[in-house]
Amino acid sequence: MKGLGETIKCLRLEKGLTQPQLAKLVGVSKGMISIWENNINEPKASYLKALATALDVSVNVLLGEEL
Repeated sequence: MKGLGETIKCLRLEKGLTQPQLAKLVGVSKGMISIWENNINEPKASYLKALATALDVSVNVLLGEEL
């Protein structure tokens, strides 16, 4: 099973987004996207919905609960 960071990165790449593009959609810095993707830290709950919306998936998909 993928971790949250790997899931974010895979979905971002599938959407053809760069880290800066995803960061702009979510409202965070590019560095924060990198931190999340490298599993240094996880996004706060308040950013999960923004990530899900930007990546066009449900929060459950981000959390690995459904495909």
